[in-house]
Amino acid sequence: MDSDPRRAIRVVLADDECMFRTSLRHLLTAPRSVIKDVYGIDVGADFNVVGEAGTGEDAVALVESAKPDLLLLDLSMPRMSGLGVLRTLQGYGESLRTIILAAEVGKADLVSAVQLGVRGLVLKDATTELLFQAIVNVVAGQYWLAQTLIADLVEVVRTAGAPAVKDTSKGRATGLTRREREVLALVVAGYANKEIARTFSISEETIKHHLTRMFDKVGAANRLELAVVAAERGLVSDL
Repeated sequence: MDSDPRRAIRVVLADDECMFRTSLRHLLTAPRSVIKDVYGIDVGADFNVVGEAGTGEDAVALVESAKPDLLLLDLSMPRMSGLGVLRTLQGYGESLRTIILAAEVGKADLVSAVQLGVRGLVLKDATTELLFQAIVNVVAGQYWLAQTLIADLVEVVRTAGAPAVKDTSKGRATGLTRREREVLALVVAGYANKEIARTFSISEETIKHHLTRMFDKVGAANRLELAVVAAERGLVSDL
């Protein structure tokens, strides 16, 4: 993906509900200053919605013709499922980053989506702030997963013993403190920073400091990778 912050991010919207696509388009085409003022998120670049698709087949054709940077894709699409779209577009690699938008996601579909290269997954009942935060993270090359789904993904990794995302931490020392392991247990369970802070009666800023140190110790880039790496390496087996 072009890293020039001045260039608008080219987006394709793929959802069979026209009203939902329209709402997304209005959100994404709002001025950056408005997005920051209303939602508190600095998106860093403008969004250019280069096309909309109402079926899976149309989504594939549109991606191939419009060559977007970002695809916002519904899992439940007619004439080709969202997973089918992902399989067809696998050859695009890093040039296309995809965020799944879904009303609900089963564990099998969740793992399949991640294995097929999805960078983010946002539930449709999430807040607009979370959607923009997911987009910012995914555009920056990171992963983003709804808090409620992290525990599901970790459970699958732990029981199946198969990596769902690339483990970049092999050979890294862990050395987690007792408090960091306590925080890790709640991250794996899908708790948000605010909930973790409330559990330990400390500030969210302190939780963020703990997470930053934990990312470095296990070689993770974000909460999702931290949770999955913890499951793969057995760091949560006795938590």
